[in-house]
Amino acid sequence: MEFLDQFWGWIAYAWDFVLNIDIHLFELVNQYGLWIYAILFIIVFCETGLVVTPFLPGDSLLFASGVVAGTGLMGYFEVMFALLLAGVIGDAVNYTIGRHVGPQIFSKDTRFIKKEHLLKAHHFYERHGGKAIILARFIPIVRTFAPFVAGIALMNPTTFFFFNIIGCVIWVVALVSAGFFLGNLPFVQNNFSLIVYAIIIISILPVVFEIVMAKLGKKKTEQDPGGDNKR
Repeated sequence: MEFLDQFWGWIAYAWDFVLNIDIHLFELVNQYGLWIYAILFIIVFCETGLVVTPFLPGDSLLFASGVVAGTGLMGYFEVMFALLLAGVIGDAVNYTIGRHVGPQIFSKDTRFIKKEHLLKAHHFYERHGGKAIILARFIPIVRTFAPFVAGIALMNPTTFFFFNIIGCVIWVVALVSAGFFLGNLPFVQNNFSLIVYAIIIISILPVVFEIVMAKLGKKKTEQDPGGDNKR
């Protein structure tokens, strides 16, 4: 029971941290000083580099970091550098792990993964991988798994690392700069939690849209299996 209480307490704190990330970030800056850059690096590295931690804050953390930098408590370019480094290295580690696992999985079918599906993923990443890696940066959870899947699918390393850097630069610069330049507006300061909600909702909308369209397409196929062949 004590373990469960501690676990749920940690979950509650993590949820509160995400929703009130600006307040907690100010507290961390005051408490740890320059070590805040290392803390930001670790959080973003784990969120992008480890498939077991997709729940860590990403978009909201970048925006909040920009807000804090806008007050002068952190350096704008220092924040940018730490987050860029964490994002690029995190995705690279995730991809490398997937690539090492990939050949073993490709060699045979498993209970959970079919070789046929991996081959389709491989062809997809070879054709559209660059766009997928960039877009995934802006989608929570997908951002964590995309480089891992790209590695498993044996996406070309040069292509991956090129688009990894491009995507990370766009992601970090856009969100940190938004927080830096908009964070001092009264509306943002008074409604920060709502803005965090908005960032989360907007970020997951593409995933929801794709799921809905896939289900509608599947339903249409089931209702009209013949399709154009009937004509």
